[in-house]
Amino acid sequence: MTVRNSVTPRAAGEVGRYDIETDVLVVGYGAAGACAAYEAALAGARVLVVDRAGGGGGASAMSGGEIYLGGGTPLQVACGFEDTPEEMAAFLKAAMGAGADAAKVDEYCAGSVEHFQWLVDRGVPFKPTMWDAPTWVPPTDDGLMWLGENSWPFTEVAVPAPRGHRPTANDFGGRLLMECLAAAAESAGATTLFDTQVTNLIVAEDGTVAGAVARRYGKELAIRALRGVVLTTGGFVDNDDMLLAHAPELLGHTKVSAGTDDGSGIRMAQALGAAVRHMSSGQVGMSLIPGLAARGMVVNAQGRRFINEDTYPGRIGQSALYRQNMGGSWAGNDSAVWVIVDEEGFEDVPEPQRWGVRPTHVAETPAELEELTGLPAGSLAETIGRYNEFAARGADPDHRKAARWLRPLTPPLAAIDVKAGVRPPAESGDRRGTGASVFTLGGLHTDLDSRVLDLDGNPIPGLYAAGRAANGLHGFGYISGTSLGDATFFGRRAGTAAARTY
Repeated sequence: MTVRNSVTPRAAGEVGRYDIETDVLVVGYGAAGACAAYEAALAGARVLVVDRAGGGGGASAMSGGEIYLGGGTPLQVACGFEDTPEEMAAFLKAAMGAGADAAKVDEYCAGSVEHFQWLVDRGVPFKPTMWDAPTWVPPTDDGLMWLGENSWPFTEVAVPAPRGHRPTANDFGGRLLMECLAAAAESAGATTLFDTQVTNLIVAEDGTVAGAVARRYGKELAIRALRGVVLTTGGFVDNDDMLLAHAPELLGHTKVSAGTDDGSGIRMAQALGAAVRHMSSGQVGMSLIPGLAARGMVVNAQGRRFINEDTYPGRIGQSALYRQNMGGSWAGNDSAVWVIVDEEGFEDVPEPQRWGVRPTHVAETPAELEELTGLPAGSLAETIGRYNEFAARGADPDHRKAARWLRPLTPPLAAIDVKAGVRPPAESGDRRGTGASVFTLGGLHTDLDSRVLDLDGNPIPGLYAAGRAANGLHGFGYISGTSLGDATFFGRRAGTAAARTY
């Protein structure tokens, strides 16, 4: 008896009969899958979307809903900002970090205004108002927000313009976005099959992906896809074995996912010889309130600042995990990262926007705060003294925090341990952990049409990928909205390309 590996492809010749036949099979029903399904159905293909869960949405529905768009969208214009695709591309090439896909960034930025209109035409609402303060997710339904474009070093790379486009929802807007995209896909004719987990790809004798094997309620199904299979199965943050092999720094932290980002789509494609990119890269959300960080300081275990606190908060997290904590090992009783703020700075952030965060320690002097936190003696006194000198001058030569957020810190002083966690409005319970919430950025290597490429850089016939199953725009950097932006834009490309394959 032959024992199959869980992702070993099934030869088409071994499939006795197909239980289902379609033109395009989309595996996964998040934002990327919905967009792929819509475009494929619009092009006249029969489309089936399968998802292992009992309904669509996945991580996309749980997200803040931000979509990174720019280049002069009507929303930017309505809020009084000028932007060009070139400035947007310059920013993204810097913000996406080492290894960013320049060709995809250029393509994405050139098509950004059209993509915004596409989303509007699919029913996604955007309110022409601006949220103008550091935050993870605004508590309002404002449609536009800054995502680090107006912070150093990006102010030296591109003309700042806010590009965080938000569906009209207070707080988290991912569910509204998914409702609109799913309704569009299904109105275009796409059909769905839930509680169905794809386990293997089916491959024809000439190497073309011809369908997939799935399991539903304990029964195996063979699904024939006459034109192509689109993998939108998410990343691999829920697969600890894959994290250990590729991104061990992400182990042990809170996972940002719907619980199904197990890398299955990536592994099924790899079993066919697909190439992957940047599998060690990840996004790190620190459990801090950006408004408090910007009004104070963020220090490491040595009591030293290490980044400009008004930057995109994900950069603070990446810097903390990858460059401040010995490869991401946060063991021990001492917190790796602290937010230091005074009473005025704390009270300046309205209570609902603090997400349940309270000072861990309060003291009248830096020395007392050092003793309470276990930070090295003299470290906070020196760091606060230096910071206050810069604040009095209105310039921060160490880390280039914008003058808007520079103000001397005066006692009483508070230290907030990031391990205490944050609690967004929709959540409850204890959020204490390592202080980091993570997901993966690496995935399958794809071209501008979302075709999966093999190790020689050639497309694998009949196989496409988008969303976090693919590497997309990202190198080793991240900005909120680039996951949903990348997923929806290149998800559309995948559906269009698959539908025209015969």
